[in-house]
Amino acid sequence: MSDEEQKLSFFQVLGSVMSSFIGVQKNEVRERDFKRGRPRDFILVGILLTVVFILAVWGVVKLVVGLAAGS
Repeated sequence: MSDEEQKLSFFQVLGSVMSSFIGVQKNEVRERDFKRGRPRDFILVGILLTVVFILAVWGVVKLVVGLAAGS
């Protein structure tokens, strides 16, 4: 298979989605994503990372409120 026919690995998709979260990505990577990536993969990883982010923020808020209430 040529480079353009190969599907992206999970870690390539993860890296692209994480870059999109902060709004920074190289043009070559963006072009690679559009040529070789499947939209379904980016959507699923994006949803997963969003849920992880929300749970992390929720956990930090619970921790801070618990520490503030205890003192």
